[in-house]
Amino acid sequence: MFKDAVLAEYVRDGVVESEHRGFLAMLNADGTIFKSLGDLETKIYPRSTVKCAQASAMVRHGLKLEPRLLALAQSSHSGAAKHMDGAREILASVGLDESALQCALDRPLGDAERRTWGDAAPTRIAMNCSGKHAAMIATCVINNWPVDSYLDAAHPLQVAIKAELETLAGEKISVTSTDGCGAPLFLISVIGLARAIRTITISADPTHKSVMDAARAFPEMVGGVGRHNTEMMQEVPGLFMKDGAEAVNVCSLSDGRALVFKVSDGSLRAFRTIVHACLKEFGIDTSFTPEKVMGGPRVIGAIRATI
Repeated sequence: MFKDAVLAEYVRDGVVESEHRGFLAMLNADGTIFKSLGDLETKIYPRSTVKCAQASAMVRHGLKLEPRLLALAQSSHSGAAKHMDGAREILASVGLDESALQCALDRPLGDAERRTWGDAAPTRIAMNCSGKHAAMIATCVINNWPVDSYLDAAHPLQVAIKAELETLAGEKISVTSTDGCGAPLFLISVIGLARAIRTITISADPTHKSVMDAARAFPEMVGGVGRHNTEMMQEVPGLFMKDGAEAVNVCSLSDGRALVFKVSDGSLRAFRTIVHACLKEFGIDTSFTPEKVMGGPRVIGAIRATI
């Protein structure tokens, strides 16, 4: 049973028409709780928000990529040419091509990229996780681990990723599922996810520093043109931000302040509103256009955060 709280409201002519409920953890630089909503011990699937931990495990086990490609290794990319070409570069570095990918077939995630793609058949290289999968395969080749079973939860690579996340979060993984891309997915508490993002952000470990520095230096490789996390990292110096499916989001600042939220119903509608409000609580006022509630041609309301 979810013990969530209201994160945002959809307001029409002063009346709350709908609510977006969920969980929120905001941490101070020292790791204490700055603000919270909902039961922070609730277990959630973090989806793509933990790709930095996955990339860290790969780097720790010998993966060597230039920052541009290391950013792509932790991306949910839009499917632009530079993203697909980058995934091919990673595979080519170990003598393989996109036929080695085992991620799901898909069309590009980005709106503009998907329109350009048109009615062409979905491919694995266009799938938004292809950079991560290419890096996983490269890590296997480097370690002489089997490539054909790299998505098996018992594979040495996935065992290493699970251990990396457990160390960062300070808790054991109780359930292992499968993400939309086909990779293992680990259930974690809301507060554990917040601890993990704070820990990796302030870590002096060269592995962690290289991963986080790459994402902040190449935010367009982590997402893409017009994508929220890319735009926020471009706008706010030192910000790390990564979104995930089913409305999960993580952010951190270089001093260790961090925030995590999960919208219970998986809706993305209030995403930008919640991020803007959380960062404002941290004293950072970002560019933001409120979501409009229309009454015919007139704006008669907005989505407002309740944090």
